[in-house]
Amino acid sequence: MLTVYGISNCDTVKKARRWLDEHAVIYRFHDFRKDGLNREQLEAWTEELGWENLLNRRGTTWRKLPETVRDNMDAHQAIEVMLETPAIIKRPLVDAGAQRLLGFDAELWSKKLAS
Repeated sequence: MLTVYGISNCDTVKKARRWLDEHAVIYRFHDFRKDGLNREQLEAWTEELGWENLLNRRGTTWRKLPETVRDNMDAHQAIEVMLETPAIIKRPLVDAGAQRLLGFDAELWSKKLAS
């Protein structure tokens, strides 16, 4: 089964979940804030997708980080920041078993997820 990771009050996650429902895609929702975040899983995502892609640098959570932290970010520090502040992770992150999709893209999702 598909797992959608994100934060329930995120507008992009809401849009993505609505799209999944409209396309009758069965999924489980995992809220980073309520359900937590696993270090091993985050490290695997970082290795597969790249920490640069996982970090949402457009949001207020990124802008609230101290400038020295933003300027000196590396893979190790990114993992620590994401564990401490999951809202900084780009969302939604979809785990479809053999593949992960990051962010919502209706056209891509139609090709990869819709039956």
